[in-house]
Amino acid sequence: MSNLDQYEPPQVWQWNPEGSGTWANINRPVAGPTHDQVLPVGRHPLQLYSMGTPNGQKVTILLEELLALGLQEAEYDAHLIQIARGDQFGSGFVHLNPNSKIPALLDRSTPAPTPVFESGAILLYLAEKFGQFLPRTPHGRTQCLCWLFWQVGSAPYLGGGFGHFYRYAPTPIQYCIDRFALEVKRQLDVLNRHLEQHQYMAGDQYSIADIAIWPWYGGVVQNTLYDAAQFLDAQSYTHVVRWAAEIARRPAVQRGRIVNRTWGPLADQLHERHDASDFDQRTQDKVEAETQPGDA
Repeated sequence: MSNLDQYEPPQVWQWNPEGSGTWANINRPVAGPTHDQVLPVGRHPLQLYSMGTPNGQKVTILLEELLALGLQEAEYDAHLIQIARGDQFGSGFVHLNPNSKIPALLDRSTPAPTPVFESGAILLYLAEKFGQFLPRTPHGRTQCLCWLFWQVGSAPYLGGGFGHFYRYAPTPIQYCIDRFALEVKRQLDVLNRHLEQHQYMAGDQYSIADIAIWPWYGGVVQNTLYDAAQFLDAQSYTHVVRWAAEIARRPAVQRGRIVNRTWGPLADQLHERHDASDFDQRTQDKVEAETQPGDA
């Protein structure tokens, strides 16, 4: 398209995968599986099928936090779903999540295995199942859920909107970038004003609201998401910066954020997690070192 100003929508839209940019091969206007693919199953009660995007990180961080409390019933296998390869459209994954988006969880500890999809729903399911990271007072619980659902509703602007047009769109379009940058900065201001008065999102208690919000907005202010911190003047949101740094120091967060990750420094990639020892033994730097030919 040579002149964006002259585009006129047709009477009936037709999908053109050739013009859809970087993610053309993973987006389509219909649902359902594209191929048969049986999902692997590990030995733990919880089976997670995911990738280390912000939505995937939410679940692995919570699981690592639960394990850090000594709750061995939260042991899990994290299987990598390669979204660029289309694994999310395999029949096994679509059976768990008809929406074909990561993450998806299968809880095999229940009388009939329980599938759970949508990252916010998975966080709430696990928090209720284990009785952790969800305040127990009516006021605290309500505040936590308000912020959890705020994140679920806001992230499409940050990810599907700003992130797409700022980082991935085949052509930079000022109107689109400005439109979504405006909304993301408003959201950062919402967080900053709240965190000026509170240590965490639900008050003085770390909760699934923080776990949901941190991979997205913490990623922005710590410049690990879209490389956009300078563009958005993220350091000016000082209370978000404080909160993000505090959460980033938690050992469970440091573990959970690298699970199912396939980019960045090799030491920060744990493609699959099946045992706690994998963090010490199976990060990608060690895997690749094992596969290097020895000295002649």
